[in-house]
Amino acid sequence: MSTTAPLIAAWARSAVVARDGAFKALHAHDIGTPVVQALLERAGMAASHVDAVVVGNALGAGGNPARMLALHAGLPEACAALTVDTQCCAGLDAVSLGVALIASGQAEVVMAGGVEAWSRSPIRMHRPRHKNEVAMPYERPAFAPTPDKDPDMLLSAARYAAQNGYTRAQQEAYAIRSHAHAVAHVTRMAKEIVPVAGVTHDTYPRHIDSHRAARMPVVARSDIPTPDSSEACALSALTIAAQADGAAFVLLLSPNAASRLNVRSQATWVSNASVGGAPEFPLLAAELAAREALKRADIAHAHQMQFVELHDAFAVQGLSFAERLGLAPECLNPLGGGLARGHPIGASAAIALVRLLANLDHHNTSGAHGLAAVAGAGGLGAAAVVRWL
Repeated sequence: MSTTAPLIAAWARSAVVARDGAFKALHAHDIGTPVVQALLERAGMAASHVDAVVVGNALGAGGNPARMLALHAGLPEACAALTVDTQCCAGLDAVSLGVALIASGQAEVVMAGGVEAWSRSPIRMHRPRHKNEVAMPYERPAFAPTPDKDPDMLLSAARYAAQNGYTRAQQEAYAIRSHAHAVAHVTRMAKEIVPVAGVTHDTYPRHIDSHRAARMPVVARSDIPTPDSSEACALSALTIAAQADGAAFVLLLSPNAASRLNVRSQATWVSNASVGGAPEFPLLAAELAAREALKRADIAHAHQMQFVELHDAFAVQGLSFAERLGLAPECLNPLGGGLARGHPIGASAAIALVRLLANLDHHNTSGAHGLAAVAGAGGLGAAAVVRWL
């Protein structure tokens, strides 16, 4: 491993709160600022030492959330501020770009991660092309240039589930396990959560049994005939991640900066990958990115990871990711994943990274490796490998 590999000095996140919940009046910089300030305090660093802030954000609709956050958090006016939008991948891609700033010598101390205030996201409308037209509202932008490559995300997941035989029962069992793990480990996860607006724990996880799951409504089913019934492989409300607000950041330092500032680092960045795959089945891109990140780390198999954190926006995504990488589904997200927490899009992948680092910290095994991965709209994937020191 390179002696110049960027170091991870601290990590933290807010709670994940369902859309229109306790964070409904907060803007992105309101949610992110307490997390950034807590990281500096935990590392024993002054805000003046931060050279750059890189923020993943998907729903800000313009502007520069990173600059708003930097100024609101009291970071130097000279601090560079970059906002990244690769949708669900944005939080992890932002950290990867922060790593690149350090590796290239453009910065020595970088605050990187993601934040999303879905509750305060702007109302989107297409501008009229002619004076007699009216503005047309839309929920999401296009992620591919042609409709056949850009199906609704729920429909895409339902098609994949039906074509590959992932039943509703399998998906719900996966989701129930995720909620159960999250509920069981609230106390342990409190260490990584910075209170924001008085919220100290993820608000979405709940006790769910198979009988309750079976009564939940279907939200998507495949429209393509398959040998397996589309109804049998349908997606229920339990098997998709809820819309949410939240933030997560890590504090990155060059080895020189860590030595100069006398900051103790507990983990190091080993590799990362940002890749593209089939836009019509974006959930597959997480596995592609994971394979590439492992390859770049010279690690042969995902089994060599002590922990694997996948932001699973869909239960079928988690099932497929595990199967294609030769892992048992139980190996993913030991304290629950995105299905249990919710999905603050631009922050979700950064939250997965924070969860990974918290797991490594809890077990404190020198030399252990961990993998974080995510898939995003348009067929994008991101993944990273870190090593515990």
